[in-house]
Amino acid sequence: MYFIVVKFQTKPESAEQFMDLVAPFTAATRAEPGNLWFDWSRSVEDPNEFVLIEAFLDDAAAGTHVNSTHFKAGLESMRPALVSTPKIVSRKVDGDSWGEMGELQIG
Repeated sequence: MYFIVVKFQTKPESAEQFMDLVAPFTAATRAEPGNLWFDWSRSVEDPNEFVLIEAFLDDAAAGTHVNSTHFKAGLESMRPALVSTPKIVSRKVDGDSWGEMGELQIG
């Protein structure tokens, strides 16, 4: 699978509306057949930083995503709200889901 983490630094005046701004992009991506997850979080240390954790089943699914109309539209819709170019880590990894943490087992 392709596992991707992206950090977005928003303008302070755009932070409260950012999730509404990316809602259509999020919904369209989650509807893609090869999308495993597409989850947003907001930093607890910086209220203007949003983190996207996403995963795609394989090369074909990741390629379909970045070549989709909603991908291009989503990036353009968020552009005015951002301070800087987003930071990304994108890796192909084994697996197709979250695994349990071995160092902290509950029950």
